[in-house]
Amino acid sequence: MDKFSRRNFLTKGAIGLAVLSGGVPVLRSAALPTEVNGDESQVIALLEQDNVSALTQPENWNPTEDNALGPFHRKGAPYRAKVSAPMSEGAVLVIRGRVWGYDTKKPLKNARIDIWQADHGGHYDNDGSSKTPPILASKNRARVITDENGYYELETIHPGPYQTSPGVWRPSHIHYLVRHPGYEDLITQLYFSGDAHQDTDSIIKQSLIIDLEQVNADNGTYETGVFDIVLEPSG
Repeated sequence: MDKFSRRNFLTKGAIGLAVLSGGVPVLRSAALPTEVNGDESQVIALLEQDNVSALTQPENWNPTEDNALGPFHRKGAPYRAKVSAPMSEGAVLVIRGRVWGYDTKKPLKNARIDIWQADHGGHYDNDGSSKTPPILASKNRARVITDENGYYELETIHPGPYQTSPGVWRPSHIHYLVRHPGYEDLITQLYFSGDAHQDTDSIIKQSLIIDLEQVNADNGTYETGVFDIVLEPSG
């Protein structure tokens, strides 16, 4: 183990690295670029698939409707695209989309999106049902930032509905708080078609309901859907 310690690995330049005094790794002058494995034209084509000119624009160019904040928002969620913990109970759900500017009809890079939701059983981590200390809890919460093409993607589990009072239920939903300089902050919720509780919910808005597709993968199935967001300019 001593012959191949982490320190020796760096100082011997095992992957073209040298170490300056103070322990800062630098690339050796003789290091070569990593070679392309495969047809270079195919690599270039893949890189160009997501350029701005090829973007699919949303069918509805109206600003995305707002929706209730609710009592369970918490500041400071971790930046991550995996909202739920690994092996969480519930159907795996992948949501992707883009954030757009209503005025420019162009995607907005570096938009910040807060995400929070209930678990499979309809419980939030701060609704009093969890024994996790509130200061440590970040279950089913995340923040993501859109890329240079306004794109975001997150993986979670399908949230469960929950009862707010006897006989009154909230349908499955995911909370969004979307912010970008020069645009109005958007507080909204994402819903899924086919939920029986939508017929009696007083908060839901039809424009916020999306269809989900079932995808078969090598290691199981998952749900996926697209939720594009259009922000209204401020001022």
